Amino acid sequence: MERKFMKGNEALAEAAVRAGCRFFAGYPITPQNEIPEYLSRRMPEVGGTFVQGESEVASINMVIGSAYTGTRAMTSTSGPGLSLMCEGLSSLAGYGFPAVIMDVMRGGPGTGSIQAAQADYLMLTRGPGHGGFKALVYAPADLQEAVDLTGKAFDKAWEYKNPVFVAMDGCIGSMMEVVELPETRSFEREEFPIYSTTRFGQVDPKRRLSTSMIISEPEQEKWNFIIAEKWAEMERKECMVEEYLTEDAELVIVAYGTSARIAKAAIDQLREEGRRVGMIRPVTIWPFPYDSIRKLDSSVTKKLFCLELSVPVQLIQDVQIGAEGRFEIETYGRTAGQIYTTDDVTEKLRGMMK
Repeated sequence: MERKFMKGNEALAEAAVRAGCRFFAGYPITPQNEIPEYLSRRMPEVGGTFVQGESEVASINMVIGSAYTGTRAMTSTSGPGLSLMCEGLSSLAGYGFPAVIMDVMRGGPGTGSIQAAQADYLMLTRGPGHGGFKALVYAPADLQEAVDLTGKAFDKAWEYKNPVFVAMDGCIGSMMEVVELPETRSFEREEFPIYSTTRFGQVDPKRRLSTSMIISEPEQEKWNFIIAEKWAEMERKECMVEEYLTEDAELVIVAYGTSARIAKAAIDQLREEGRRVGMIRPVTIWPFPYDSIRKLDSSVTKKLFCLELSVPVQLIQDVQIGAEGRFEIETYGRTAGQIYTTDDVTEKLRGMMK
């Protein structure tokens, strides 16, 4: 292990290289620009390829082509760029191709603000693109977790032959912390990956042609059932969550990313005052940890509190599903780089617990 003091975006980029990534295509957009900037220097050093695409649309399609060769490939973007990539993301899932997508979130809707926010939650967790596809979405709360989850994202993308997201807000992308970097791993490139369409004779090895459109309707439906079961398996097996002091908590915060860091500091302060507050932190925002909310004892826990850097709040939709009407739910959201402080959160919680 190597310990380094690094900026979040650069730590993510280095973690990708050490996880075997050898192809990157992307287009500049704040607040993730340090990722392509770093990889433009780093990729040639490890025999990889860096391409600054002419757009996000071009970049995601280059990633599709690279993934088809079996190369570990990724791109990075932020909200407006992610919107432009939607057709390509759905195509990745439809083909059954693996890739990693880094989304360093900013404000919205529209062009919005270039400052940190958590505004892409619904787009990421509902499948950003047509066709109802699903993808794992990791949401780290600090830089070490971002490094660790980046390596995991590449492994899971190739295990499930599916795109995987690492979603951070711009605060985590911009902050600096000491991280432990893993050793660089080698990854054998698959010459002709056996993906979805090979099951139906759609790959021509001479032309290296693949398509997610299967002309026979019964065969297309059959393939849809196969990949739907894959996504169901991901939902059963891949949910990750941190439950912090929830056993006796009268009030439970649900938060992820930077919001969870702030929430944890507020909880520690309120616990010193004798107030029973806890937190459920989704590490994967898809699959969402509904069971962590469902198992809360409603005779002990009286309220849930969604804390999120988004206006309007988005996380509440999943919290409501897990709560099943058993708890009162309140929300607190900010956006466009307006970050709540620990004192802001503690004051709000004190008021809720009167």
